[in-house]
Amino acid sequence: MKFRRRLKKSETLAIILGFVARLIFGICYRTTRWQGEGRAELEAALAEGPVILVVWHSRLLLGPAHWPLEHGQLSSIHTRSPIGRVVGAMQRQQGLHPFEMKENRSNRATSRQIMKLVQQGTSIGITADGPEGPALQLKDPPIDWARATGLPVFCYAYATKRQWRAKSWDQMLIPLPFTRGAYVYARFEETIPRKMDAAKMDALRTHLQDFMVETTARADEMLGLPRGP
Repeated sequence: MKFRRRLKKSETLAIILGFVARLIFGICYRTTRWQGEGRAELEAALAEGPVILVVWHSRLLLGPAHWPLEHGQLSSIHTRSPIGRVVGAMQRQQGLHPFEMKENRSNRATSRQIMKLVQQGTSIGITADGPEGPALQLKDPPIDWARATGLPVFCYAYATKRQWRAKSWDQMLIPLPFTRGAYVYARFEETIPRKMDAAKMDALRTHLQDFMVETTARADEMLGLPRGP
């Protein structure tokens, strides 16, 4: 607990741990034989402008490694939680532009920053069930941001044959080196209107959540793995 409090306050410690995590997961990424689906469709969409990228918290660690940075920048919000700060530091070191959600910052201020990034051509990444869950239950921000920006929504998931599951609320997938891996980008084709009533919002939330579950299952299926969170 004392270490967690220290990490929450120390930018230097977060940078150091982010560097260590980047090295470790970099080895896992480079020693894995990858197969993928949907990258060409994502790149075609990026040629027209930024997108909203949605991922389950349990499958976020290798997202920056798979993102086609040469086709567009990606930004995401992270919290001041220990894992959030470490992941944010790791993503910065990988060339992405995450920003930290300030505890005293209003939702309106965050929305303004997101819109500014989108206007600059930056895609926005978000964990759909993060940062504290419940796991695999979609929250409103992915739909809210898609409504506000009008951007297309892509879902992302990865899987590895050799893996370890953290004893956390989301059972985060920790990749192990020297294995086979699969990743999937899939476009959510349903229209997300700017204005909708509560019933339409609930229906869209359910449809996107189901689509994300199926996208994640597809990554597992490509490796012959059972469905997992």
